Amino acid sequence: MPDNYPAVNNNTNILAIESSCDETAAAVISNDHVLSNIVASQAIHQYYGGVIPELASRAHQQKIIPVVNEALQKSGLKPSDLDAIAFTRGPGLMGALLVGVSFAKAFALALDLPLIEVNHMQAHVLAHFIRKRENENRFPKFPFLCLTVSGGHTQIVLVKDYLEMEVIGQTLDDAAGEAFDKAAKILGLPYPGGPLIDKYAKEGNPKAFPFPIPNIPGLDFSFSGLKTSFLYFIRDAKAKDETFIEKNKADICASIQHTIVDILLRKVKKASEETGITHIAIAGGVSANSGLRAAFLGMQEKAGWNVFIPPFEYCTDNAAMIAIAGYYKFLRKDFAGQDITPLARMNF
Repeated sequence: MPDNYPAVNNNTNILAIESSCDETAAAVISNDHVLSNIVASQAIHQYYGGVIPELASRAHQQKIIPVVNEALQKSGLKPSDLDAIAFTRGPGLMGALLVGVSFAKAFALALDLPLIEVNHMQAHVLAHFIRKRENENRFPKFPFLCLTVSGGHTQIVLVKDYLEMEVIGQTLDDAAGEAFDKAAKILGLPYPGGPLIDKYAKEGNPKAFPFPIPNIPGLDFSFSGLKTSFLYFIRDAKAKDETFIEKNKADICASIQHTIVDILLRKVKKASEETGITHIAIAGGVSANSGLRAAFLGMQEKAGWNVFIPPFEYCTDNAAMIAIAGYYKFLRKDFAGQDITPLARMNF
């Protein structure tokens, strides 16, 4: 067990629920060791080119009981073995959150168990402390910097302790994940487009088409200008040649991905220089992007960073990260009451 882990004498078993967007997820954790992690995706949104909140909440209602049941079965535990129920309180889609919060409250009430509310974005950061194996011991040491990148958020977080975090940089407009998805939509790629851009980028030249880097002071980000520039670039290129996208798809994807990654990397590098912190982590759905992962790993030699990247299964929305956050709150006896309600917007 790493020296920055709190001492644990007995096994603490926690069931966690995640329903902030379009993934219905449940996980069971024993201390910091994951016993099960079940995620049910909602394919229906592909037909609409994005997440439809009302459809998401209905799908959560249909899937939450089967998902929780599977998580318990795979964990090998019975409901009577549980010590607490953790759940995502926010941020997220209100209707989707309401399903998870209501289920967690009812389940905890029926079993007479304590409730633990979890901030979804803090949970992404704490995914770095999940253990899948008993001897797993490579974890970031406090303090460290974590770049959290997803479809709705882009933040640089100064992580001082398991539950003490400070946002020192964030996007002023659009998130990095949104920039990926918008670029994919402009290219005519189906939803979700971010992973497809990553796929095509592997075959392309990242410097084939240069795009502007925004000059934003401090540690904040902006992606709205890049999205507009990309839109006009594709529009003008297609006006000259209707087949431009098909002829250059790999190079276009590689170029826009390179630009987004460069914007992110520059700010994290600046944050590292200003704070003197060299333990750097990435988290959130976009941390699954191969270009971003490669760029950060490359900084281990270039800048002497110690880089930490969670396994793919803990990058996108999942309940194991809610469970690990719930575990550290359990150790502090930080419990919620039955009057708790979801929050669409929730600060660190």
